Amino acid sequence: MMKKIFTAAVLAWCFATATNAQILRTTVAQGEIEGELHEGFALYKAIPYAEPPVGNLRWKAPVPKKPWQGVYKAENWGGRPFQQTDPNQNGGDIAMSEDCLYLCVETPAKTKGDKLPVFVNIHGGGFSTGSYSGTLDSFCREGIVYVSLEYRLGALGFMAHPELEKESENGITGNYGIYDQICALQWIHDNIASFGGDPEKVTICGESAGGISVSILCASPLCKGLFRGAISESGSSHTPIMKKDSVAFDAGTSNQHYKDAEQTGVDFQKKLNCKNMKQLRKVSAEELVKQTKGWEFWPVVDGVAIVDDLYKLYQAGSYNDVNVIAGYNSDEGSLFVYQSTMDEYKKMTDKFGDLSAKARQAYPATNDTEALYATQDMFRDVAFGWGTWAWGNLQTKTGKGKFYMYYFAQSSQNTLRKGTRGATHVAEMPFIYDWHWGEMTDIDTHMAQIMPQYWVNFVKYGDPNANGLPYWSTYVQGKPTVMTMQNGFMLTPAPNQKQMEFWEELFGKLRTNK
Repeated sequence: MMKKIFTAAVLAWCFATATNAQILRTTVAQGEIEGELHEGFALYKAIPYAEPPVGNLRWKAPVPKKPWQGVYKAENWGGRPFQQTDPNQNGGDIAMSEDCLYLCVETPAKTKGDKLPVFVNIHGGGFSTGSYSGTLDSFCREGIVYVSLEYRLGALGFMAHPELEKESENGITGNYGIYDQICALQWIHDNIASFGGDPEKVTICGESAGGISVSILCASPLCKGLFRGAISESGSSHTPIMKKDSVAFDAGTSNQHYKDAEQTGVDFQKKLNCKNMKQLRKVSAEELVKQTKGWEFWPVVDGVAIVDDLYKLYQAGSYNDVNVIAGYNSDEGSLFVYQSTMDEYKKMTDKFGDLSAKARQAYPATNDTEALYATQDMFRDVAFGWGTWAWGNLQTKTGKGKFYMYYFAQSSQNTLRKGTRGATHVAEMPFIYDWHWGEMTDIDTHMAQIMPQYWVNFVKYGDPNANGLPYWSTYVQGKPTVMTMQNGFMLTPAPNQKQMEFWEELFGKLRTNK
């Protein structure tokens, strides 16, 4: 009997010792907070960084979270923002809710004074879907604090409206999801030291809409001093401001024109048979999301969070000049374009007016199969490729921050889908974040060992390089300085140069209205 009691006491002591080695309870601006042990790390699943954006706070800028009483237990994931697609993605059984402004923190720190580098993930999903829930144990094992944040999506996150403009103290409307991200970054800056993180060593990262968000935040004056590095995977926001009468209207990554976005909000209000915002606020979130099918709500140039066309801001050197990793994949467009015929291809290229011939030279096609491939490549470049290329060209001319560009072109079971020719959208992620859906060849495994080390080194030191890794040069336009990731790693000139030059000329004309 005594032996059993002694053994139980030893086990309890060992558990307490292991638990106390992690920061499982700490104090933030709002009060005490408690997490749980996860894979040897402290995990705080749902930290509210702002008040729930419900009732009169729907379609308002986020209100920082007020102090709470007692100990807040961050042991359950917060609600997912309302969205059209299945909310239970990532294998979680989490309901949708308007009360969705949460972030999670996973930290390997042993003390608050550890001052570890911080990796902040901004999820993708076209600003209409996605979720923050999940962990990144592989980065934590490297001594990095992982943070992922939630923000409002779709109409609830990005609808602009003249009435909302009048309500606002700043006289602006839209971009609520972007303001959520900024509010979360401010909270992280002010509180991450309580989890053993260093507020001066924050790197933001995102893929797709997350990458677009990263580029927006890099150009936002509201983010000055909130991060020292940025990683954008398949996302940028440097195309001209989206106007309904512009040939770039379907580019998919352009920030919207303010007045066009407000008119969309008015049209949406009428669709729901509401006379004003008071009535629209009474419509349930479920019904709002149901009615948004076929509608697109996107970030707008509001003059505050998004000051202007990002291309112009970078030309003027008006942005947060931090170190950047940015890149895109070889067959991004195959995820978005499924079919095209020669007739459709000709009609589309005819839209470019006096540049139609150049469009067909840059993306040639003589039959339906080639028309599909050309259309997919046009989508790849207008939505992901050109913006990354332009971002690198501009920052290396007007900034001091280091810019590292990549082109991911690995073909494997983890990157190919039926009918694709290369690495599709999101195909780089299994190689970086330690998750795979297909068989890994020896080359795949080798690449999946190196790619996350580039990201980890960048988060830690602002430079992806380290002894034993293929050297990654800072980007120089026209030079073999792009890290091409295909059956290994090789520095090459920027790919698809002829296509990049076509979009540069087209967008230049759009900006000057010529």
